[in-house]
Amino acid sequence: MMDYDRVRHGLRGLFFNMLGRTERALAAYHDSHRADPTHVATLRTLAWLEAKQERWAAAEAWFERVIEIEPDDAPTWFNLGYVRDRGGMDEAAIAAMQRATELNPSNDRAWYGLGMLHARHGRHAAAAAALTEAGRLQPMNGLAWYALGMAWQHCNEPDKVAAVIEHTLTHDPQTAQRLIRDTGRSDYMHRLGSMQL
Repeated sequence: MMDYDRVRHGLRGLFFNMLGRTERALAAYHDSHRADPTHVATLRTLAWLEAKQERWAAAEAWFERVIEIEPDDAPTWFNLGYVRDRGGMDEAAIAAMQRATELNPSNDRAWYGLGMLHARHGRHAAAAAALTEAGRLQPMNGLAWYALGMAWQHCNEPDKVAAVIEHTLTHDPQTAQRLIRDTGRSDYMHRLGSMQL
């Protein structure tokens, strides 16, 4: 009987979500959760519906409940970090992103998120370490490489900035040009060409 009620309410929630009626969908998924409080897919859906409404603390609570059940689920740790970041809970977001990278070292988005959080707090060496991993995993990700170059700039590592510029000139010239300008690397100004940002 419990599975039937969970599924019935979950299907109702799915229907309302497809119609864009988020509050009705949330109510249905809450009913589904009451029918089976340990059903992880329902908990994740509740978290995402709350995040969709930008209710970050509520989303955080649902993702934390998933982690109680599945403590080694890297995607949930990443999602928890994301909602904490969006909710302005930076230190808690860093902890969640760090755990996501420990559980899945190939998650480039977790490394990027971790790097950006460290950079926001002026921890540029930690930012550079995380963004180096993000860039290694996604060599064509201009945002990650730009952030890495800026982190090295703040660390006063001109040779490392130069290496990032060289990489981005090959893979993303527009981002390289922005990085050259923003780091004030006059030795690379001749490489800017005529492109305007």
